Amino acid sequence: MNNDTFEFLLWEFSKIWELQVMHVALLLILYLMTVTWNVLIISAVVCDHHLHTPMYFFLMNLAMQDIGSVSVIIPKTLFNFLTNIRSISHSGCIAQVMFLLFFLSCDTSLLTVMAYDRYIAICNPLHYEMIINRKACTKIIAGVWTASLLNASLHTVFTFMTPFCSNSINQFFCEIPYLLKIACSDLYVSETRYQIFIAMLSTGCFVFVIVTYMHVFSAVLRIPSVLGRKKAFSTCLPHLFVFFIFFFTSCLAYLKPTADSESHANFIITIMYSIIPSMLNPLIYSMRNKDIKVALSRVFGKKILFF
Repeated sequence: MNNDTFEFLLWEFSKIWELQVMHVALLLILYLMTVTWNVLIISAVVCDHHLHTPMYFFLMNLAMQDIGSVSVIIPKTLFNFLTNIRSISHSGCIAQVMFLLFFLSCDTSLLTVMAYDRYIAICNPLHYEMIINRKACTKIIAGVWTASLLNASLHTVFTFMTPFCSNSINQFFCEIPYLLKIACSDLYVSETRYQIFIAMLSTGCFVFVIVTYMHVFSAVLRIPSVLGRKKAFSTCLPHLFVFFIFFFTSCLAYLKPTADSESHANFIITIMYSIIPSMLNPLIYSMRNKDIKVALSRVFGKKILFF
């Protein structure tokens, strides 16, 4: 096939129109919820000067990346449904793969960085402002973006270097494991290399976060004040919970064997790792964080629903 001209055909939710509507309605609801709640987090951090701290700066960036990751997938899916088409252009597929990998890599890196931020704040508080200052935060975010862009670019180039023997993708968006499934080269070698890299990267981040929080919780338990321990846990537990949701759902999606045909079970798994973590992040942080609730009340002048 000529990779420069042909289009990919994406998975059709169902032949039954009512089931198609149900799938698309679910995606639309999840998308609107994700964007709305993350925009609220961004608004709270930007508008309230009390939240102009490194922790909330990282949280704002996480919210921006969560909006980006779902916006890469869902709008195209909704457009295809409304126009009654299944296709995506070759260049569009490349862009979707690259931007999705970029945002997912940013999420992984940023969640790992946020664990380090909590470690310095709790285990080395006297040097926190010297280590995690505005200049350092800017460099960290720039490093996260640069490394994520490089990672996404390399994987995208590697994936699309190989010609494809089919143009039918058993997924409702362009995703590397399903693209490798229709590649003309040795599938086993390609998938194995990709899965090994993802496993090594994920394991490295996972081990770093676990070791970091072992030190953090050890330091928290030595705090004599009950109020101090409670405040420390309230800033650490939401981040740890968000990290585990993102980590395990991503591993479930990317390390499982690629199905020969898409199913509704695989659709649910895809939703779990690509959309649900981005939707839950602002909820988890806001439910355990009084500062964000107060900031939202100041910005909007009243209590926000669900917060």
